[in-house]
Amino acid sequence: MVRLIDLADGQEGRLVRLEGERAFRRRLMELGLLPGTTVRIVRRAEIGGVIELEVRRARLTVRTSEASLVLVTP
Repeated sequence: MVRLIDLADGQEGRLVRLEGERAFRRRLMELGLLPGTTVRIVRRAEIGGVIELEVRRARLTVRTSEASLVLVTP
């Protein structure tokens, strides 16, 4: 298991667990980040510290600090 921020651009991982506060976990789950879901790193924007993800054919952006709370298996 690794943190989502440890994956390279273009690499995929299967979501294992969300850490953090309950409201944060709920928000990510509403966006489609559920255990067992495949998540792909599209690209990183170093300015602003955000990561673009592809989840269930949709793209979303999360902060680097939020991505560090998502555990995946590569």
